[in-house]
Amino acid sequence: MNSFFASVEQQLDPQIRGKPVAITAMEGMHGSCVAASYEAKAFGVKTGTSVRDAKRLCPGIVFLPSRHRLYVRYNLRVAEVLDRYAELERIRSVDEFQLGLSGVTTSLEGAFDLVRILKTKVAEEVGECLRFSAGIGPNHLLAKIAGKLEKPDGCQWLGPDNMPERIAHLALDDLPGISKAMRGRLEAAGVNDMLALCRLDPRHARVIWNSVEGERFVRSLQGEAITLTETQKGGFGNSKILAPEFRNPQSAYLVSRWLVEKATARMRRDGWVAGSYSLQISIHNGPGWHRTMTCPQSQDTAYFHRINRAMWRHLWRKGILKLGPIMAIGVNLGHVERLDRRNGDFLRGLRSGQQTRGERIATAVDFLNARLGQGTVTWGVNQPHPGFFERG
Repeated sequence: MNSFFASVEQQLDPQIRGKPVAITAMEGMHGSCVAASYEAKAFGVKTGTSVRDAKRLCPGIVFLPSRHRLYVRYNLRVAEVLDRYAELERIRSVDEFQLGLSGVTTSLEGAFDLVRILKTKVAEEVGECLRFSAGIGPNHLLAKIAGKLEKPDGCQWLGPDNMPERIAHLALDDLPGISKAMRGRLEAAGVNDMLALCRLDPRHARVIWNSVEGERFVRSLQGEAITLTETQKGGFGNSKILAPEFRNPQSAYLVSRWLVEKATARMRRDGWVAGSYSLQISIHNGPGWHRTMTCPQSQDTAYFHRINRAMWRHLWRKGILKLGPIMAIGVNLGHVERLDRRNGDFLRGLRSGQQTRGERIATAVDFLNARLGQGTVTWGVNQPHPGFFERG
């Protein structure tokens, strides 16, 4: 989807159509733009541009706070249209979809015809401001790269007949999945341009990446039908860049309690337990701080609150919280395993996969919040800090 967040806002408010629009993570002159309309991009405003710089580059720009839940609802509306006229394989992100081609659409002409139909139907059924760029290829990587070659409202293809010459103008780190650090490793191995990367022996790529993902990446560039691998659950976490009024230690601690409650509720909903807790804080003009504590596997909110409180007390005793405003905090529940695979505990009388008393209480709290509204029951005092993903 092209400038998806800004396009949704323009669809809802005709008065800002055709005007430069930027979506921000927080209100006011703080923070940066998380999205920009093409009218704003013409002035040099892009994702990551600070609000102050955006206002300087484009004096007439309209700033709107992000409403992620709204964008998710529009994502599902677009997905419903796509799935009706094509085979929707994956919703890759809030603004990206992967379609599988079959029958007549496996020919290039048939695929372009399908794209024209989809563009028309999305405009008619979801909104005229909702445009997208399509990429066609023999695998998800080439289709994704092709989709970025013509924006906005474009359609390009990559395949054996035009590769690798069609992307020879791109830098190595223009490709999805290649960071600046990976570009450095490739250049150190003598791979300095796109043509050299596309012609790389996949076995050599595995060595450069130090992972089988390097071989998969190069084989995909060479046109092989490499399927996506399922990701493994690594943990449950939440992080927050704090608004100015929450950057003092007392408020930041209460926000951390809110994040613990959100993360543990998600973990219980999905049926997991965690065997470690991590806290990370960033201090303005000061050192960052990160600590991980291993613990018995649990999904009990009160238990992780106790660990979180102990860490904040340590920070206070060490004077770390006095070094400056706290700019960001993050919590993470790691070393996760499915609850039904957790071993029993003879001393506590727990069978394999059985919840503890505290976990049963936490599940009851989840039930009440689902029925009566989030935040109806909390674990003591906390400080909600709704942001990008909670709005709308």
